[in-house]
Parts: sequence; structure tokens; C-alpha cells
Amino acid sequence: MTKIILCGANGKMGRVIQNVVSLRDDCEIVAGVDVNTVKQSFPVYPTLSDVKENADVLIDFTSPVLLPQLLEYSKTNSISVVIATTGYDEKQKQMIFDAAGECPVFFTYNMSIGINLLANLAKKAAAVLGRDFDIEIVEKHHNQKIDAPSGTALMLADAVCEEMGSELKYEYDRHSKREKRTKNEIGIHSVRGGTIVGEHEIIFAGRDEIITLSHSARSKEIFAVGAVNAALFMAGKAPGLYSMKDMV
Repeated sequence: MTKIILCGANGKMGRVIQNVVSLRDDCEIVAGVDVNTVKQSFPVYPTLSDVKENADVLIDFTSPVLLPQLLEYSKTNSISVVIATTGYDEKQKQMIFDAAGECPVFFTYNMSIGINLLANLAKKAAAVLGRDFDIEIVEKHHNQKIDAPSGTALMLADAVCEEMGSELKYEYDRHSKREKRTKNEIGIHSVRGGTIVGEHEIIFAGRDEIITLSHSARSKEIFAVGAVNAALFMAGKAPGLYSMKDMV
């Protein structure tokens, strides 16, 4: 039985994870952390330092600002951590990479297996189509999402760059220019509205033909299922940086 500490226990994703775990018999949530300390079927503490229970893995769905204490707790208590929060800047990402030298860290831009498959398909498409096709990425999310573009959109762009073996320029603000599109760029566009859970589309536009790869998330549960599966995968792992590629 894998024992889990859930950060952001009383948030929207925290409650979805609680539901996912309740339907399984191979894991349990032994403690939660949240500024809202309303008790669930497990105790909920205001900070990680208040947690008394022992656990195998920590799942985080909170905010990037809590990253330092999250990583410190993982190091001090020799516990694996699944980072499911998005919106990290480059400095914070470096903190994650550095911490992985001392503790087991699972980090990915998106917990959906489908999205990670989409990234692999994008790499294959880039390998075949190369620079003969212009590449544009469109991501859509609900009107409460703070960061733009999404971390997933950047992950997809990075996957294309990795395959093409060159550093392409990411263009976020084409409306401010009066010039033709260059060949060494990937356009990334963000849409925010309503309750859209998450949609990502990669457009390969060539001469007289267009190829589109897309993924549409219909509920937050797919991210919760991915996070719980990652938690079970990470239990007992040695220090290092792990991702969905290792799990699948």
C-alpha cells in the first residue's frame, strides 16, 4: 500500500485526486496540506512542516511559490515527490533539476498519457516534414488559468525542436510585427475562456496541405489519474529526475 501526502488537498485538483484514490486499493492518502485545513478522511495541515504522518510519496497540486519548501521536505524526509503544479519559470525549473540530485523527483508539464503520446507524435511528424512545413501551436484553457502559454504548449514545442536538432524561435506576439513569417519559428497562441479543461493543437502547414495533431481533455480526472499513477511509480525510487517517459 503506497502512502501519499497530498499538497493542495482541499483545492479543485486535490478533491479530484481524493476521488481517484478512493476507488483504488493500492494506495491511500494519509495526510493533506492546504491553507484551508478542513479535515477530510485524513488530517489536513496548514504547512508541510506540520505533517506528522509517514508516507512514501508526496503529490503537489498547489502553487509554484511553494516549490522551495516542497523540495526541502522531500530531501529532509527522503520521500519521493510528484510535481503536478504548472507555471514554473526557468529559475524554478533549475531548482527542480538540482534537487533531483538529492531526492527522487517526478516532473512533467502534463500528467495526461495522451498529451505525452501527442508529444511523441509531434516529434515523428517533425522528423518527416522537417522545414518544409510551418509549425503553429494553439492551446486553450479555462478563464481562471494564470500562466500563458501553457507548460504543455512549451513541452510540445520543445519536443519538435529536439527532433529537428535546432533551436527554433518561439513567437508569442506576432500581432506587434509587420513582416512575413520566418522559417525558423514556432508560433504559440493562447486562448482563455469559460471552463475549457485543456486543448492543444499542433498545426503543420505546408504547400497545399495541412496536417493537424490535437488532444482534448474533457475532465480534470485524467490529470489526477496520471498523478496517482506517477505516485505509485515513484514509491521507493532512488534520487533522480523522472518523467512520464520513464513511466510509460
